[in-house]
This record gives sequence, C-alpha cells and structure tokens, in this order.
Amino acid sequence: MKSKLTICLLSLTMLMGQGKKIFISADLEGVVGAVTGEQLGPSGFEYQRFREFMTGEVNAAINAARSAGATEILVADSHGNGQNLLIEKLPKDVQVIRSWPRPLGMMEGINASFDGVIFTGYHASTDNTEGVRAHTFSSARLTSVKVNGQPMSEGSWNAAIAGQFGVPILVVAGDDAAVKEVKSLIGNAEGAIVKESISFHSAKTLHPEAAYDLIAEKTAYAVKNIKKYKPYKIRGPVTVSVSFKHYQPSQVLAYLDMFKRTNSHTIEFKAKNMIEASHIMRVVTGYNGGNAKP
Repeated sequence: MKSKLTICLLSLTMLMGQGKKIFISADLEGVVGAVTGEQLGPSGFEYQRFREFMTGEVNAAINAARSAGATEILVADSHGNGQNLLIEKLPKDVQVIRSWPRPLGMMEGINASFDGVIFTGYHASTDNTEGVRAHTFSSARLTSVKVNGQPMSEGSWNAAIAGQFGVPILVVAGDDAAVKEVKSLIGNAEGAIVKESISFHSAKTLHPEAAYDLIAEKTAYAVKNIKKYKPYKIRGPVTVSVSFKHYQPSQVLAYLDMFKRTNSHTIEFKAKNMIEASHIMRVVTGYNGGNAKP
C-alpha cells in the first residue's frame, strides 16, 4: 500500500508534467554571436569558443525543460560535420546523435514517443531576403527548397518531419529572421531571439548568458504549457522542389525517372510523406561516392 507521501509525490509529478520526452535539434549559425565562417567550422579562429556557446544554449534548454517536468531528452548535433557539441559538458543521462549520414537529417532520432521539440541555433532560409548566414541545408549548393510550392527553411522542414510523428515544435531559438520565418508557417511555437540580423554576416547580439536565460525562460514556459502547441503537419503525398546553384546536379538527377527537371537548375520529386521526402533529400544533398571512406 502506497504511503501518503508517495501518493503526494505522484500527484505532484503529474501536476508538473513529469515524464515528458523532449527532442532538441541544435544548429550553430543561429547561436548567439555567430555571424561568419570564423565561428562555424574547425578552420575558424573562433570555432572552439562557439562550440562552447552552442553547448551552453543546449544546456539552457535541457535544464529548463527538466525544471518544467521533462525526464528524457535526446539531442541531435545538426551543424556542419555533426560533431560540434561538447558532449562531456552535457548532463550524463542525455544522449546525442552525432555526425552523418542519417535518414532524418537534423531530426534523426525523432519518433512518436516524444512530446515536444526545441530548435537551438537555427537560421533563416535561402529564400529569405534577411537573416544571418541564411541558407537551406547547403549554403554552397542550394538556392531554394519548396514543399508543395511553399519555400521551406530548415526549421519548417524539420517541423514537418516532427509533425509526421504528431510532435509539436515548442521553441525556436536563433536570429529574428529565423524565428519569424518558422513561426509564420508552423504557428504558435515560442521564439527566443538571441540576435537581430543586420546582414548576411552581421548582427546585433545578446551576451551569451543573456541568451541562455532567454532560451531557458521560453523553454520552461513551453514545457509547462505543452498542450497548447500543435504539430505542423503536411499531408502527403508531397511535391518537393530543389534548386541548385550549379546546373549539373539537376541535369544528372533528371536521368532518373523519379526526378523531373523543371528548369536548368531545379528538380522536382514526389514523396508519400515528409519521412520519405527526408530520405530522398539526404541522397540529393549528401551523396558523394567519390569521397566515401571505409
């Protein structure tokens, strides 16, 4: 027979929303202070510092989610080489998805068992006229990604993958253009604006600690009020359009019947849902047999 204390603790746990399972997808371009390639890759003189800031933003989200009742958290390291987060500085019971390739890209690991998703370090799309380091999936290769004619950012694309599993986006952290762009499409996610875009390589930024506080505030509120957020669902089948900076990828992909070349730089394909679309996009944007390693 349960004691009164046990019953009280169980009741408190239910009231606090304990047992919530949270997925965090972490990028770097949208992290506080990041503005150029000097912060974004191993060759940049500030990269090691910004790995710290990226990890700090993720930890702010983790700690706040836990304070609001989350008990299980999975993090997807989703920038560049997928090996950016300082995993030893994360809580020891948090698991991390690292490196590539992975079928669901920045959302690898998501499934219907999760209660909500948090985006940290997110940026605007390549279709956006504003935003720091604005691009979609590949700043070097792509100029546009659309689903059913709608321009997509990484945030809205990833929200649609989560939506396929019935999981809502709770918080989007990044620059002002990124937050506005995602929220305008997916609905009522909380926005944590850690910097304001001035140009592609310039921003007015918060102090890192202020950014952590803001992300924590938005995350705690969202997890406590998790029932107010709805999944962003795109009903299948979907038509995906991808435009390349160079014409050759569209030319070669059109050798396959599943791809239709709609202009010199653009291909189009159909998928039964966003999961299948993600799998195809991983091949379209990531396959490079000549650089395969054993």
